[in-house]
Amino acid sequence: MGAQWKAKPKEAAANARGKIFGKLVKEIMIAARNGADPDMNPKLRLAVHQAKKASMPKETLERAIKKGAGLSGEVVNYERTQYEGFAPHQVPLIVECLTDNVNRTVAEIRVLFRKGQLGASGSVSWDFDHVGLIEASSDSGADPELAAIEAGAQDFVPDDEGAILFITEPTDLDAVCKSLPEQGFTVNSAKLGYRPKNPVTNLTAEQLEEVEAFLEAIDGHDDVQNVYVGLAG
Repeated sequence: MGAQWKAKPKEAAANARGKIFGKLVKEIMIAARNGADPDMNPKLRLAVHQAKKASMPKETLERAIKKGAGLSGEVVNYERTQYEGFAPHQVPLIVECLTDNVNRTVAEIRVLFRKGQLGASGSVSWDFDHVGLIEASSDSGADPELAAIEAGAQDFVPDDEGAILFITEPTDLDAVCKSLPEQGFTVNSAKLGYRPKNPVTNLTAEQLEEVEAFLEAIDGHDDVQNVYVGLAG
């Protein structure tokens, strides 16, 4: 499954565009708290880059920055929350949320975990590395191994869609993002996330279907931003 679980392509394509933009708007607003100028705010720069890659309208992007930076007169407070536990068949996962109502979110996440097991903070995060995750692609046939070395990435993994996932130290995320274009790669997305140390293997097709149905329900929740799963493949 890689570092971050993704819906199957057919299902991902069927997701409403507004849902994708909703997640990106939240990330932009959170990042803009530290300043509305992307050139001076690395987290905002990465969030804006991701929004542009998703073809977010300019007006939506600018409005999100102004709201987050407190320049619009509107007060919207999103809080990051993280949940840990197991999907069916003891597959570990970390769920990251952005919410304006923590009590509501935790109650709804508990319900979604009924077919798995919701754990306490730290119950599975010890089995993941906290890393920078950069998805990038190259039209020029650039060598990902050489690019990783030159840009300062720790590792790289080809994904199912032909892109390369570069793994970095959390503190190196922004620097590697800036360096990869010099190595012939276009950065598609970049963020801090989690990589499983001991992904679960050898699930049957039926067991894998159960896990994927569980993950799809989690990922479909409006407050869920990212789902990281310890599952091989």
